[in-house]
Amino acid sequence: MTNLGDLEIFASVVSTGSMSLAGRALGFSPAVISKRIKRLEDRLGTRLLQRTTRQISLTEAGQGFYDRVLAILAGLEEAEDYIAGRSAQMHGTLKISAPTSFGRMHIAPHLKAFMDAHPELAIHLVLTDEFTDIVGGGFDLAIRIAELTDSSLVARRLAPVRRVLCASPAYIAARGQPGDIEDLRKHVCLPAHNNDAWRLDGPKGSMTLRPEGMLVTNSSEVIREAVIAGLGIALRSTWDIGQELQDGRLVQVLPAYEGSHNVTLSAVYPSRQFLPAKVRLFIDFLAELYGPVPYWER
Repeated sequence: MTNLGDLEIFASVVSTGSMSLAGRALGFSPAVISKRIKRLEDRLGTRLLQRTTRQISLTEAGQGFYDRVLAILAGLEEAEDYIAGRSAQMHGTLKISAPTSFGRMHIAPHLKAFMDAHPELAIHLVLTDEFTDIVGGGFDLAIRIAELTDSSLVARRLAPVRRVLCASPAYIAARGQPGDIEDLRKHVCLPAHNNDAWRLDGPKGSMTLRPEGMLVTNSSEVIREAVIAGLGIALRSTWDIGQELQDGRLVQVLPAYEGSHNVTLSAVYPSRQFLPAKVRLFIDFLAELYGPVPYWER
C-alpha cells in the first residue's frame, strides 16, 4: 500500500511547483523529497512528474493521480476536522501571515481573547508587508489588505477598507488646503512603498495619481509618523489613523476623494474543499470582531 506521507509530499510538490519549496513546507530536504517521489513512481510503475532544471510539471498519468490524491487528502482532513469540531479544545498550531502595522494594531491586541478560548491551540503569527507564499511558507491563512486577484486561493472578506487623504493641522496652516485634486501636485505628498501610485475614487470615477515626494521609504509606518509630524499629505487607511482623525492630530484633505473601494480586508487561505476547523474558528473570530462597520470607523 502506498505510504500516505508520500501522497502528501507529492501533492505539496505539485501545489508549490518546487521540491525545495515543498521540502521547506514539510520540513524535509530537497533530496529527501526527490527520493520519496521516486519511490512513489517506482511503486506505481509510472512517471508522475516531468522534471527540468527550471520547472516541474505533471504527466498525463500524474494529473489524474493528483486529482485523486487531493480528494483522498481532503477526505482525511474533513475527518480530522469533524473530530476537532466535536472536541472541546482545538489543538496544534495555527500559522498566520499578516501586514506589519495591521497585525500589530488590530490582531495582536485581540489574540488573548482567542487564545483564552482555545488554550491548546498555539499561534504562529508572522508580520510582513510582502505577499507571502501561503502554500510554500506553510501558512494556514494570510490576512491581506488588497485587491485580490489570485484565483488559486480562497478569500473571505472581513471588513471594508477606507483610505483617505490626510495631513496635520500644522501642515495645512503652513501650506494651505488643496482646493482640488490637481492642487496636490503643488503640495508635499508622502507616497508609501517607494512611490507607489495612488488609486483614487472620486466624483468623476476612478483615477490614478502618481505623487512625487521627497521622502522615499518601503515602510508604511514611517509614512504614518511623517504625516502626523506635519511633513506632507498622505493616503492612509482609517484603521491606521482613525484615532488621529478623531483627536484632531490629522484632518481629512479633499474628502470627495478616497482610495479605491476595491481594496478590502480579507482572510486568504489555500483553495481546498474542506476548511480546517482551526482556520474557520480564527476567521469567524476576526469577522465578528471587525464586522461590516469596523470598530476603528465608529
